[in-house]
Amino acid sequence: MKSIRVALAAAAAGIALTACSSPLQAGAAAVVGDERISADQLNVKVQGFEAALKQAKIDPSQLPLPINQFVLLGMTNEAAARQLAAKYQVQVSEAEVDAALKDPGQQSSPEVNLLSKGVVPTDARGYVRAEVGLKKVVDSLGGQQNQQAMAKLRADYGSIKVVYSPRYGTFDPQQGFVDTGRFGKVEPPAQQQQQQQPQG
Repeated sequence: MKSIRVALAAAAAGIALTACSSPLQAGAAAVVGDERISADQLNVKVQGFEAALKQAKIDPSQLPLPINQFVLLGMTNEAAARQLAAKYQVQVSEAEVDAALKDPGQQSSPEVNLLSKGVVPTDARGYVRAEVGLKKVVDSLGGQQNQQAMAKLRADYGSIKVVYSPRYGTFDPQQGFVDTGRFGKVEPPAQQQQQQQPQG
């Protein structure tokens, strides 16, 4: 079995998503800002992700969350990063997406790098475009060393409200998805506390 290094990191800039609790439309897995992620969309991604894990010979037990939660987190990260890049009017070219798709980060391959973020490698252009866009926003503000700009960016990112279906619980960047008390206890695997954040 291959190994995969994963973390519950939200977005390329290390900016954490804040989740809110409010009514959710029927059939929605999550709502990110003004974008709805349907349960059907999530199911399709989960099926593709499971197949990709199998092809890469990666045991799902290496993930810090159950597959459906891990993939949903990747989808919410993508949606939030895309909305933030749009707010800052950042454009990402196809060539930039192509280059980023070849980046292995700290993983053994580009495919494993994407899997470590909850992304199906064969359906990754949207995620990678959003990730590159977010990095370009950070760079345009002077990089992560510009603390004042990063504080504003975190505030902008935090203003994108994320609402998860109660079946997944609420998301905490330190603990993962936690029990809302409504649909039973959500137990994140113990190994998630030991994971390191992938770069790239």
